[in-house]
Amino acid sequence: MRILITNDDGIYAGGLWALQRAFSRVHDVTVVAPDRQRSAIGHGITLHQPLRAERVAVGSDCRGIAVSGTPADCVKIAILEIMDQKPDMVISGINPGANLGRSINYSGTVAAAREAALYGINAIAVSIEKPEGGHYDDVADYIEKFSKQIAENGLPLGTFLNVNFPDMPVADTAGIRVCHQGMEALSETMEKRVDPRSRSYYWQGCDTQTFNDNPDSDGSTLAGHYIAVTPLKCDTTDYTLMDTLKNLIGF
Repeated sequence: MRILITNDDGIYAGGLWALQRAFSRVHDVTVVAPDRQRSAIGHGITLHQPLRAERVAVGSDCRGIAVSGTPADCVKIAILEIMDQKPDMVISGINPGANLGRSINYSGTVAAAREAALYGINAIAVSIEKPEGGHYDDVADYIEKFSKQIAENGLPLGTFLNVNFPDMPVADTAGIRVCHQGMEALSETMEKRVDPRSRSYYWQGCDTQTFNDNPDSDGSTLAGHYIAVTPLKCDTTDYTLMDTLKNLIGF
């Protein structure tokens, strides 16, 4: 397969190159990633300044293209300009830290996979539970095999997969489960500080997201040491509300 690998942590991130090593053994791999950290940037794209793409070497045998934009920009420029042919699949990650529940909406890792799905390309966003996790190569090998299963069957137009791994060797996990996105509220913080010129500024953050005991949610699935696979759709229409709204407005 022709594989495009990207991320939101930047061209030098370890998880990115673990995927490159795993996929390049048997696939035609192109690596296009942001030139710097772009976590939590969501699905933003660059419109008001030029994008620059430069070839970089990471170590002795790793070559990729660093883009001065967002994860979604990376997918766009790879498909429209860099690659000779459209990729068969896009893999985004491996993100150090889970992308679950409401945080999916902010994730650049997930946005890159979503952008690929908008082009009708099979796509998988991959994350591992904890930032300090050291199982990148193990996860990458698993995803390479998993991607073949997905490619054989394909995904519906506009659908992609969000996959989260527990922070442990894959062989030690409880298995793999399909689950839905959790919607529990984030415990958010906004810390106010004052700079040396007596001007206020703010640091935004949140605590680790907690999930209820619904066994089918992504957070609960991961907490049970399962690999959590969530199918996500680009079409965010609430179809269940359409008839109610039509009656409400007299349409």
